[in-house]
Amino acid sequence: MTQEGFKRKLTAILSADVQGYSRLMGENEEATVQTLKSYRTAIAGLVQQFRGRIVDTPGDNLLAEFTSVIDAVNCAVEIQRNLAKRNAELTDNRKMEFRIGINLGDVIEEEGQIYGDGVNIAARLESMAEPGGICISGRVYDHVENKLGLGYENLGKHQVKNISAPIRVFRVKTETNLSEILSSEGHTALPLPDKPSIAVLPFNNMSGDSEQEYFSDGITEDIITELSRSPWLFVISRNSSFTYRGAAVDIRVISKELGVRYILEGSVRKVGNRIRINAQLIDGAAGSHVWAEKYDGELQDIFEFQDQITQQVVATVQTQIQIYVSEKSKKLVYPDIGTWDLLARGYKFFYELTNESLAAAEKIFRGAVASAPTSCDAHWGLAGVLFHQVWMGHASDNKATISEAYKLAKKAIELDEYNEYAHWILGLIQFNRGKQDMSIAAFERAIELNPNCSLAYGSLGTALSIFGDPDESIRNNEIAIRSNPKDPSIFFRYSGIAMAHFRASRYSEASQWAGKSINRKPNWRIGHAVLASSLVQLNLFGKAEEAIDDYLENIPNETISDLRTVLPFNNPDDTHRFEEGLRKAGLPE
Repeated sequence: MTQEGFKRKLTAILSADVQGYSRLMGENEEATVQTLKSYRTAIAGLVQQFRGRIVDTPGDNLLAEFTSVIDAVNCAVEIQRNLAKRNAELTDNRKMEFRIGINLGDVIEEEGQIYGDGVNIAARLESMAEPGGICISGRVYDHVENKLGLGYENLGKHQVKNISAPIRVFRVKTETNLSEILSSEGHTALPLPDKPSIAVLPFNNMSGDSEQEYFSDGITEDIITELSRSPWLFVISRNSSFTYRGAAVDIRVISKELGVRYILEGSVRKVGNRIRINAQLIDGAAGSHVWAEKYDGELQDIFEFQDQITQQVVATVQTQIQIYVSEKSKKLVYPDIGTWDLLARGYKFFYELTNESLAAAEKIFRGAVASAPTSCDAHWGLAGVLFHQVWMGHASDNKATISEAYKLAKKAIELDEYNEYAHWILGLIQFNRGKQDMSIAAFERAIELNPNCSLAYGSLGTALSIFGDPDESIRNNEIAIRSNPKDPSIFFRYSGIAMAHFRASRYSEASQWAGKSINRKPNWRIGHAVLASSLVQLNLFGKAEEAIDDYLENIPNETISDLRTVLPFNNPDDTHRFEEGLRKAGLPE
C-alpha cells in the first residue's frame, strides 16, 4: 500500500454482528439468510437516515462509518429498537439479535474500505455487547455523555486483543429510551441516569390553611427550577414530583418509580411575616438521610433560603459544582414577595389546563404584569396561559389571542434573555404561527439554558412532529417523558409521538399512541384527530367513525377548520392526508 493509495481520517465506526449466527444457520439456513437480508436492508436504511455509510458486510458482520459520533450512537439505538420490534414477531429460536460496538478513531481509507486500530477497537467493543445491546468506547462517551438523554454503564478499562493500551468501555442503556418502559401505563421502575439524579417532592404546607398550599408549592417549584439549570444534574420535572403530594409512599419506591438516586422533601410553615422551612435530602436507594436543615426567618428571606437549600443539595450530590451554583445565584434578580405570591397562585391554576383554571390564571397573571411591569415571569406566564387557551380550544378569538401572547413572550425575553421558560413559550407561539425555524430555535435555546427543561424537549418534539423529522420528534418526546414520567400533561407527549408516527406513515403506531393520549385526556382534540385519521389510513372506517363520534362527544362542534388553526403543517401532502382522513371519518368541515 503506497502513501498515494490511501488517506487518513477521524471517523465514528459502527461494527455489528449477529449473536448465535452459526446456530441459526445450522437449524435453518434458508430462513436465516432471508432474515439476515431483511434486517440488513433495515439497518442500511437507518444508516443512511443518520448520514452514515455502509463500508462492508462480510458474513453476518456489518461495518459502517459516520462523520458524527452523535449520529452513530443515535443510529445504533434506532437499529436495536427497530430489530427488537421485528424480533417480537419471530419465535424465540428464530430471533436474530445484533451486537453493536462504536468507536471514534483514526483510520486509513482505501477504495472505500477503512482499516486500522479504530476499526479493530469497534469490533472488540461489539464482542463485549449483549445481544441487542450497544457498547461504546470512552472516546465516544466523552462526546455524547450529556447530549442524547441516554443512560450509560461504565464497564471500566479492558485490555483487548492486538491493542496495546486498555480502552474504556461503556454500555448504552437503550432501555431508558422510551417505548418498552414508558409506554406501559403501569411501569414500576426506571434505571438511574449516568449523572447525579434528584426529585424534589412538594414541600408540605404546615400553616394550617389550605389556601396557603400555593405558597409551599411555589417554594418547591423554585428549587426545582434552580436545580434543573445545572447541566451536571438530572432533575425530575415538577409535574411528576407533584403526583406524590400527600401520598404515604416509601421514599425507596418513589426513587425506583422516578429512576433517581436522591429525594429532597420538606415542609413550610408561614405565620404572619415569619417563615420556617425544613428540608431533608434522602438517598433513595438506601432509604437513609444524607442531611437535614431548618431555616427560620422573615418572609423577605425566602429567596435566600431557597438559594441555601439549592446550594446544599448540589454540593452534596456533586461537590465540584457548588461554585457554579453559588456564582449563578449571586446574579439572580428576584421579584418582590408580593409579585412572587401572585405568580405562585397563577402557576397553580395554569397547570390544571381547564377552561376555568386558565381563565383564573389569566386574571392573576394580568394582575402580576400590571403590578410588576419588569417581571419576566409575569409576562411569559400570561403568554403561556393565552397560548394554551388557544391550544386547548378555549379562546374566543385565536388570532387576537396569539398576537397578544407573541408580544408578551417577546417582552419577557427582553426583560430576561436567560429565562428558559420565556424561550419555551415563544417557541410554542412561533409554532402556532407556522414559523418553523424560529420555533425550533426558541426551543433549542431553552434547552441550552436548562438541559433539564422537559417542557422544551416535549414542545420541540411536538413542533417536529408537524414540520420536522418524525424520528427526531419521537426522540425529543422520549427525553421529556423520561425526565417527567408522571406528568399529568403527558398526553401532550403521547399525541406528539402519535403525530410523528402518522407523518411517517406508521398508522398502527400512530393510533396506539393517540389512544394513550385520549386515555389521559379525554377532551384532547389532537389525540382524537390523529386517532380518527390514522384509522382511516388503516381502512378501519367503522372504528374511525366511532372515533369521530367520541371526539365530538368530548369536544362538541369541533371542525376541521378549527384544527387547522392549531396544526400548521408545512407540507401540503401531510395536510391533505390528515384532513382527508378526518373527512372520511365524518368530522365536519
